[in-house]
Amino acid sequence: MEARLPLLSFFFSLFLLMVATRAQMTGFVSLDCGGKGNYTDELGLEWTPDDQLMYGQTASISVPNETRKQYQTLRYFPADNRKYCYELPVISRTRYLVRATFLYGNFDNANVYPKFDISLGPTHWATIVISYANTIEAQELIFLALDPTVSVCLSNATTGQPFISTLELRQFNGSVYLTQYESQFYLSVAARINFGADSEAPVRYPDDPFDRMWESDSLKRANYLVDVAAGTEKISTRKPINVDSVDRPPQKVMQTAVVGRNGLLTYRLNLNGFPGFGRAFSYLAEIEDLGPSETRKFRLVLPGIPDLSKPAVNIQENAQGRYRLYQPGFDNISLPFVLSFKFEKTSGSSMGPLLNAMEINKYLKKTDGSLDGSVIASVVSLYPSADWAQEGGDPCLPVPWSWVQCNSDPQPKIVKIKLSGKNLTGYIPLDFTKLSGLVELWLDGNSLTGPVPDFTGCRDLEIIHLENNQLTGGLPSSMTDLPNLREMYVQNNKLSGTVPLGLLNKNLVLNYAGNLNLHKAERGSHNAIIAGSSVGATLLLVATIASCLLMHNGKKKNPDRAPILVSSLGDAAKETTHCFKLSELEDATRNFEREVGSGGFGVVYYGKLKDGREIAVKVSTTNSFQGKQEFSNEVTLLSRIHHRNLVQFLGHCQDKDKSILVYEFMHNGTLREHLYGPRIHEPSISWIKRLEIAKEAAKGIEYLHTGCIPSIIHRDLKTRNILLDKNMHAKVSDFGLSKVVVGESHVSSRVRGTVGYLDPEYYTSQQLTDKSDVYSFGVILLELISGQEAISDESFGVNCRNIVQWAKQHIQKGDIQGIIDPSLRGKYDIQSMWKIAEKALMCVQLRGVMRPSISEVVKDIQDAISIERASDAAREGNSDELTRNSSHSSLVIGSRDLDASVHYLSVDESTAQPTAR
Repeated sequence: MEARLPLLSFFFSLFLLMVATRAQMTGFVSLDCGGKGNYTDELGLEWTPDDQLMYGQTASISVPNETRKQYQTLRYFPADNRKYCYELPVISRTRYLVRATFLYGNFDNANVYPKFDISLGPTHWATIVISYANTIEAQELIFLALDPTVSVCLSNATTGQPFISTLELRQFNGSVYLTQYESQFYLSVAARINFGADSEAPVRYPDDPFDRMWESDSLKRANYLVDVAAGTEKISTRKPINVDSVDRPPQKVMQTAVVGRNGLLTYRLNLNGFPGFGRAFSYLAEIEDLGPSETRKFRLVLPGIPDLSKPAVNIQENAQGRYRLYQPGFDNISLPFVLSFKFEKTSGSSMGPLLNAMEINKYLKKTDGSLDGSVIASVVSLYPSADWAQEGGDPCLPVPWSWVQCNSDPQPKIVKIKLSGKNLTGYIPLDFTKLSGLVELWLDGNSLTGPVPDFTGCRDLEIIHLENNQLTGGLPSSMTDLPNLREMYVQNNKLSGTVPLGLLNKNLVLNYAGNLNLHKAERGSHNAIIAGSSVGATLLLVATIASCLLMHNGKKKNPDRAPILVSSLGDAAKETTHCFKLSELEDATRNFEREVGSGGFGVVYYGKLKDGREIAVKVSTTNSFQGKQEFSNEVTLLSRIHHRNLVQFLGHCQDKDKSILVYEFMHNGTLREHLYGPRIHEPSISWIKRLEIAKEAAKGIEYLHTGCIPSIIHRDLKTRNILLDKNMHAKVSDFGLSKVVVGESHVSSRVRGTVGYLDPEYYTSQQLTDKSDVYSFGVILLELISGQEAISDESFGVNCRNIVQWAKQHIQKGDIQGIIDPSLRGKYDIQSMWKIAEKALMCVQLRGVMRPSISEVVKDIQDAISIERASDAAREGNSDELTRNSSHSSLVIGSRDLDASVHYLSVDESTAQPTAR
């Protein structure tokens, strides 16, 4: 059970509850974050400010065409390690929708689009990624309340500062959104669509008494509700619809629909948060008056998932009448990231299919709160006005309070409390003694009084700091029973009596100096370091210094963070690289006989050393300062970095006017040669292989960005600089233009790079960041998808020479087929293709802060590979591989009105959660 906020939050919750009671809608809470006073909006919703919240600052914003009062202010929080929580009143065993919205509006005048996390209690809810200053981002979650309050917290700012515009709570009644999984899963809203809508405005309160937001199918959004079949027509009625069913969609939504006059309804949409398991339902009502001989029968078809194609639907028959709701769907279905679906009429039907609305929710696994939540809640309740006691939410999850450390167990325990100098008064809270996992307790520098309590319930306790308080009484002999206790500091209190002999005989650092009435009974063993006098204090200091030295020397260096020492080419490079003789390289290359490549630096030759190693010898014939600088730069860097996805540097040679670099030989040349160069006539690289090449290259860049100290920016990423070994594994090469970033997030640099791959923000600002590499890598992803060059005068049509502009036009229209390399011959999973296409567009955003990190790119490529492998396994009928690699293709289905003959695929239950209904 998670901890509750203390007295301040109690009054805040009580205040909200009173407001909700006065409101027109029972169980509605509408917080205007950063607002100034109560008001009722044009919908009749009553809004209250969040001015009772202790933390954060408020800001006013102005966004074009946004007149709603709740979006003219916001509350923002520091970008630190803390989490900032709202606590809302709820009724236990009742279902709610909680909605948070975020409108950036450049409130900080920094144009740094924020990215941060939002959580519900201990459960990570979503990562908020702001992509546009004037667009509202919204998150909705449906949950079953189990306690009197629920906390919504912001934390983990990656860029910018966490902020929030509105926070809303909407109470459901009856069995709305009842699922058999609600004790273990929340429902994250992925899509709620009103088909046939007459405008782009959503349908919500008062038309929907629960204030759900039903998005219009007229809303224009990239890759959302595209691929609409020809013959799709909107229809509507003013007749009332009987919506008395499970989830009770509003009548206004059910009074509109789309029909497929040509016998088909087809759509494609992105499902944020998927692939994964979810709950998907269609809302159908017959709103056309069919003639006596007219029939409407159709079935759902999910391409690639034939087992989920539903039996024929006859709305009027299934709903037992016209203008009545019929709600077929799945309680538990595995869905992909990009969902394509169609409704097609059966052979015996005279009318095409009809669709009024659709709702898709993803199951979000609930996280159990920390084991010590209720215990620590009792502690913070003793200090209702203290700043440190206001953090709220669970003490450990998803991030711990600032004065707490927790272990890494799935249901964690508190292992450290650090409340030094926090003005604590009164007795030491006895609840501290109930923290069974406690290892360190720091309560020094306060005004605590009373006795030292019995800590025998804290069997793991190793360090306890109680010094510089006003504690009285004696040292409890029970301390001797703590098996792991190694440091105890109680100096400068008002303790009295004798130090227990057992403490003196323990292998323990013990300091009790400054307690005038506390004395040693007799000399302890030589195992104890006793600090009760000036001599003891000296011994303690020596022991502490020795301990610190041992801890420092004993720390392991992080193997993933390779130190880079930046220097001119000289002793540093000579120590770590082999210096080849020119005659040695002339022998290896047969006098530079076989040229295998060329670039800005010079010509590359094939060679073979006497020990049999095949090498690539890069020879520069330029004597310019720039050429020498690039040579020095590359040797210095390559002598210090080593990674499986970076081309291995073997050594160098300087002789007269020649500067030579020696690398391992990469048998399959450059990626560029395979996509549209001299190797194009070889068998085309498959889509799965292209994904693997992208992953390996991205991992090489990730190492440069995050694995090196200081980090390195490549600055010239392109398909020519991604080399392939004899097994077609990718390695990044050519570091002549690379820059080391020392102590800053960017470096000022004269613009260098290759046209077509060059970051436009770097070009205009001359501020080089790691996001410049991300832009270049986005271009490479588009090349892998399309097989096209980054710059072309012929391939991209009139007035378009740039692959980014060309690809963006197609992708944003939902036309991904228009850019896919024809040589792939359809041998790919469209879901993985979409995932990479959309990630590529994120990489080539004009502003660097809007681009993902290379680590995020690696993760999405890995997800796409999993999708592709699962698809391959499905095509080949390998169910074991299917189960192992993809939860989106391994299905356990629970459905309503699903034909009993549907086949259930058996899967590993650890992959397919929740289990079938």
